[in-house]
Amino acid sequence: MEYRTLYDMGAEELKEAGVEEAALDARLLLEEVCGTDRNDLLVHGDHLVAEDQLERYMECIDLRSKRIPLQHILGYQEFMGLKFKVTPDVLIPRQDTETLVEEVMRNLHDGMRILDMCTGSGCILLSLLRYSNDCVGTGCDLSEAALQVAQENARALSLEAEFIQSDLFEKVQGKYEIIVSNPPYIPSQEILTLMEEVRDHDPLMALDGREDGLYFYKEIIKGAGQHLHPGGMLFFEIGCTQAEDVSRYLKEAGYKEVTVCKDLAGLDRVVSGVYGG
Repeated sequence: MEYRTLYDMGAEELKEAGVEEAALDARLLLEEVCGTDRNDLLVHGDHLVAEDQLERYMECIDLRSKRIPLQHILGYQEFMGLKFKVTPDVLIPRQDTETLVEEVMRNLHDGMRILDMCTGSGCILLSLLRYSNDCVGTGCDLSEAALQVAQENARALSLEAEFIQSDLFEKVQGKYEIIVSNPPYIPSQEILTLMEEVRDHDPLMALDGREDGLYFYKEIIKGAGQHLHPGGMLFFEIGCTQAEDVSRYLKEAGYKEVTVCKDLAGLDRVVSGVYGG
């Protein structure tokens, strides 16, 4: 079968299944299976696809039609220009979270110590280490399976980081200049309203922020002061309606220069503050 014909078939099947970005996902899956890029669809659409590649592609299309996330089929997600392994044990890195990394980088200096709370795939911590010099990083998570993925990502990127299994700060030692976190922040009652790909395939413990979605912000703020140098900074990714509450928690805990940053869509996405000591 010709390359373009196969692509059209896959895109149509995903469209009929109600996949939101059917055309894009069909193309990305075809490129992964065939080892091609987006130019092949434009320039070499008449090339024949090998039978084994055709079968593998249709298997991938079938999985995506069942709302298996594209990233779980590919096995990776690009984030901050880097490729991160993902599995059902970790939250799939999202573009919104790049805003968090970029805000930390504005305040990150060479040689700083970074703690990434609820590290998941390690994408936040490892991106910060890749784009800085001589920084030291620790990622902690309650999930042992998530930490295994983070460690694999560190090895793949040839980066050194410490990963520890910890219930928030339970096993964290020492002090840091930067603490960063993308904690679970979806209110429990809203989990069932999420897209099927998220609701059924991202780990629940990485999504569920308890009754009001704010539980982990309060707990992290409560413990962060013991692990921040005076003048150190705490950064959070937030849900777009949570800036006021999280900002208030930081101010009540004595943090100064509390700042809210918007993402590319113009929605509140990051809250940060400076620890006074």
